[in-house]
Amino acid sequence: MNWFSQVAALFGFGLRTLPTRKGSAAAAIFGVAGVVAVLVGVLSIGEGFQRVMLSTGSPANALVQRAGADSEMTSVLMGDTVGMIESAPGVARVHGKPMVSPELFVVVDLPKRSSGTDANVPMRGVNPMAFAVRPEVKIIEGRPFAWGRNEVIVGRGAHNEFKNTDIGTQLKFGENQWTVVGIFSAGGGISESELWADGNVLAPAYHRGNSYQTGVVKLASAGSFRQFKDALTSDPRLAVKVVRETEYYASQSRVLRLLVTGLAVIVCSLMGLGAIFGALNTMYTAVASRSREIATLEALGFGTGAVMVSVIAEAMLLALIGGLIGAGVAYLAFDGYRTATMNWQSFSQVAFAFEVNAALVGWAIFYALVIGLVGGLFPAIRAARMPVASALREG
Repeated sequence: MNWFSQVAALFGFGLRTLPTRKGSAAAAIFGVAGVVAVLVGVLSIGEGFQRVMLSTGSPANALVQRAGADSEMTSVLMGDTVGMIESAPGVARVHGKPMVSPELFVVVDLPKRSSGTDANVPMRGVNPMAFAVRPEVKIIEGRPFAWGRNEVIVGRGAHNEFKNTDIGTQLKFGENQWTVVGIFSAGGGISESELWADGNVLAPAYHRGNSYQTGVVKLASAGSFRQFKDALTSDPRLAVKVVRETEYYASQSRVLRLLVTGLAVIVCSLMGLGAIFGALNTMYTAVASRSREIATLEALGFGTGAVMVSVIAEAMLLALIGGLIGAGVAYLAFDGYRTATMNWQSFSQVAFAFEVNAALVGWAIFYALVIGLVGGLFPAIRAARMPVASALREG
């Protein structure tokens, strides 16, 4: 009998004896399942947040902010700066007008629907060009706000997560009373977490004068970015930074992803140790209960290597079953669950949905198999080193 046949025979024999060890086997399976469910659940937060950020913007759009600013909260652009941005080379035009949207960014308080506690919600002041620069913004309920009036439209995500955002609601922000007149979608991007209003009405309510936080620019083409950036950053009259819109929002997700990944590593490493001990206990029990059978098979010519591999394979199978159960539970419990969390760059809330995707499940299953490998390794070594004569006498 060749080596592979020996492994298959020993592995099949081990599986047939599982009913006699169903208690310890179930403990190992559900131990791994718990680790995988927690791992997938925690990491799905970062996946969902990143999906919102990566679905925001266009590579043909550029963002202009004050040099040194790391978010809209720390950026200021004066009105004359906006004029120079509009005249820069590489800017797209529509009906002869530069497609530049100078925007205000303020943070307002709204209570969460789930807890009632106040949260920082971004409110954006825009001009008519904003809707041309961001064509993904669509009114899905109600109507657009009227220019020159104290009216706001609310992103779909913000409406789902925060109270007082229904159409017709009166809100008090700054020195003004505002009326919610519409709800909009934005292709699943971060704009859906915001409130939008006329920038010319929002500015005096917050004493902003002739200043903005960000200039959103539609480029003549994605390849025009370098020309546009060089023209602005080399102008001695300006102190600005220029980034692609997609790159800016991708960078906004890094802090939260690092926090979530760090938490997942710490928690799941500790839980993984428990799962490994569960697997060790299961496989040591299997080896001890089958010592006579293993010794007999070795006496008949089965190699010690085949014995080791069969024990490890059984442990990894149990871990795989646990991993699949854990991933399934995590998918049912977390995928699509909607919530809002802090964007640590802008200190405002971002509404998003947890995302359990194939790549995340794949990594979780790999982690489960590692637990099974480590949990089965030492019992496998013990089985391989077991003296045949003494094992037969003990049986």
